[in-house]
Amino acid sequence: MGLHKVADNNTSVDSRKLSSKEKKLRRREELVKKKAVDEAIKSSYMKDDHLVDFPAFHTYDRNGLLVRLESGSGERLSFSLKRYIQELLKVNMQNAYGPEWAAEEKIKRREMIAPEARYIFVRSMQSADSEHLCNINNKEEVHECQWTGDGDPVVAFVHYRFIVEEEIPVVYVYELQLQQCVQGRGLGKFLMQLIELIARKNQMKAVMLTVQKKNISAMNFYTSKLRYVISSISPSRVDPLWAL
Repeated sequence: MGLHKVADNNTSVDSRKLSSKEKKLRRREELVKKKAVDEAIKSSYMKDDHLVDFPAFHTYDRNGLLVRLESGSGERLSFSLKRYIQELLKVNMQNAYGPEWAAEEKIKRREMIAPEARYIFVRSMQSADSEHLCNINNKEEVHECQWTGDGDPVVAFVHYRFIVEEEIPVVYVYELQLQQCVQGRGLGKFLMQLIELIARKNQMKAVMLTVQKKNISAMNFYTSKLRYVISSISPSRVDPLWAL
């Protein structure tokens, strides 16, 4: 939340009042800063598994859920995993985007398989499969997508990247998607806490994400439960949210 103050301080000096020597020094400092930011991004992408540093986040056993977490990347998605996350995204977001979904879906599908895409996948460790688990908690959710691949059923995922936003290195959360049957049990908050730890571990200055303004439940989740704040560079239709 103090991030905005730091950014303002970095841009408040009027360069017209600086001497030639001071301008050169300032440019040198900016180049050094940019190099440090680029190195932090590069170093973050060199790590294959960002979960390994946080053993307490390898499993989640609370509120009737027993799941395990694993890392992944966009260029290593299996066919079944890629199909599943695309379908879960559609189930959760199609109504929120309305008529814009067809175009937005194409963009998101390209983003999902990009080499820069990093993932946290959540797999159920329940004795029952994910379809049975969903039916126990909400028998009306028959439309919800189901895992059909190998291994334990996937019930949620986070898609994130390391990028530079306003000259600041950040973890940008592209997607946080949970099957409806596992929502409301603290898993989403648990995953975002993990993302924030990953950001700090990799010298990122903030976590950033974008939420549709009309997605009231998501806005409340991030701003009320997680204390994210609306960025000053937010466009009118969507709100990028920040957290230190």
